[in-house]
Amino acid sequence: MARKIVRIGGASGFWGDSSVGAPQLVASGMIDYLVFDYLAETTMAILAAARSKKPELGYATDFVDGAMREVLPEVMKRGIKVIANAGGINPQGCADALKLLAGSLGLSPRIAVVEGDDVSALMPALRDEGARDMFTGEPLPPQVLSANAYLGAIPVALALAGGADIVITGRGVDSAVTLGALIHEFGWSPQDYDRLAGGSLAGHIIECGCQATGGLFTDWNQVPDWANIGYPIIECKEDGSFELVKAPGTGGLIDRACVTEQMLYEIGDPGSYLLPDVSCDFRQVLIEQVSDDRVRVSGARGRSPTSSYKVSATQLDGYRCAGMMVIVGIDAASKARRTGEAIVERTRSLLRAAGFADYTNVQIELFGCESLYGANARTQASREVMVRVVVDHPQKKALELFAREIAPSGTSWSPGTTTPSMGRPSPSPLIKPFSFLLDKAKAPARVRVGADSVPVVIAGGERVTADVVELPLPADWVDPAGEPQLEVRLIQLAWARSGDKGNISNIGVIARRPEWLPLLWSRLTPEALKAYFAHMVKGRVERFHLPGSNAMNLLLHDALAGGGPASARFDPLGKGNAQILLDMPVKVPASLAARIWEGDMDGLW
Repeated sequence: MARKIVRIGGASGFWGDSSVGAPQLVASGMIDYLVFDYLAETTMAILAAARSKKPELGYATDFVDGAMREVLPEVMKRGIKVIANAGGINPQGCADALKLLAGSLGLSPRIAVVEGDDVSALMPALRDEGARDMFTGEPLPPQVLSANAYLGAIPVALALAGGADIVITGRGVDSAVTLGALIHEFGWSPQDYDRLAGGSLAGHIIECGCQATGGLFTDWNQVPDWANIGYPIIECKEDGSFELVKAPGTGGLIDRACVTEQMLYEIGDPGSYLLPDVSCDFRQVLIEQVSDDRVRVSGARGRSPTSSYKVSATQLDGYRCAGMMVIVGIDAASKARRTGEAIVERTRSLLRAAGFADYTNVQIELFGCESLYGANARTQASREVMVRVVVDHPQKKALELFAREIAPSGTSWSPGTTTPSMGRPSPSPLIKPFSFLLDKAKAPARVRVGADSVPVVIAGGERVTADVVELPLPADWVDPAGEPQLEVRLIQLAWARSGDKGNISNIGVIARRPEWLPLLWSRLTPEALKAYFAHMVKGRVERFHLPGSNAMNLLLHDALAGGGPASARFDPLGKGNAQILLDMPVKVPASLAARIWEGDMDGLW
């Protein structure tokens, strides 16, 4: 008898993802579940701002007005279950809007809502108890816009067991929309840690949409038909292993290296990736290319979860305004830098004259001269440069004064000054996220279907997880005696992908060949990485070994100027940091360099 396979399609990686994902997956006929991930910490800040203006908002409106309007009739016809964290900070509002839409289409799906993630009412007591930000150690702010615990997958599974056709959650871990379906289908218990870890990894692989099927891949030039890229489908087995595929005839790529990049994406310590339902260990995960259109993933391990939820909260921290100008011509970078400095100097004088306090933060960035590369830049003589000036202030009126002084630079200072748009920039609320840990017992979850509300029993977990088993480091690399060293670019030796964990830049690096990992480990030391990113990294550098995938995961602490919406950087999430790292010169034996340059690398380079 054939073993049961559960097929899940990932239709969205964030709020704002393409509208083609859901209809493509539904039309494929290849899925039992359609899942959507909408919520990043930045998104929660945006939703908090939206609800502060309109109480009925606070959820991902694209889910209702876009995806569900287009596919709901076919979803109901085919019996496809839908799970989405589109509820944001107002899951019941999302469900109510979806019910109205369904009624207008003559449909009546059974819609379940997962509640309990909103813990904002606990903030005064938590503040009195001395709770602090888990990254900065700062005390909780006196006022918050929202505070939501990252719930797990068990409430989703309970909703499905109750007969829900559609499950809408608020803040939960991204992978929970997938893991909840698998717990329900396979009947996994809360103690099936290895299976739960495998299901969590399955959810992690598809939670960012096309990032699993060729999106953001280092070898982007090998990925066909971007415009018609296929959204990911996972075929999951009862043991927690799964295979990744996509709909036939779609673009994109099913490739072992791309899947490995996505596994490493924003996971922090791969031996201790902490989720509400399980503490995951991905270090020995095996990712295999089964065929041109299929990759198999297995070997995730799990331990007991902790007794805490992570809480993502937001606070209003004044206002922010950003102005941009383009400078063309000789010495463009120098002229652009001086323009930015002059804008700040002038407006500071105007602020003082008007009785305003100074800015709380100022950032001047140049684009077109590789300022993000720091000392590794190669285009200091660029003749087209954009200057971006970002300022923060407690008062909106002070930034309105700043906004008036951007355009005058076009006639007052540098020759060759222009702008893509003559519109004046507008101040906007500066909503900053912060995070802290909360005892699970203080955030009881419930599943609501219509007027019925069912409590969810969540095991407390362990206050401290079991010790992580140490694995051997890569073998020592020994350079051939007497052979000269030549430089190649890291991209010729590795794949890489980067993202963020708050103010930490997370870069996953995978050796293109297993035998090269010891070489890479010897070259990409914490000291070498900190020196390469000296203009950006203010904290320590950690690295972790993943022998199963011949990879390492790098954590660059205090590297994103606060990270997320708190950061004034043009790249606040560090999305470009892997690309910067891949251009790093790496010394290798001359014989290896010669093979790379001659193209004798089985088509790699």
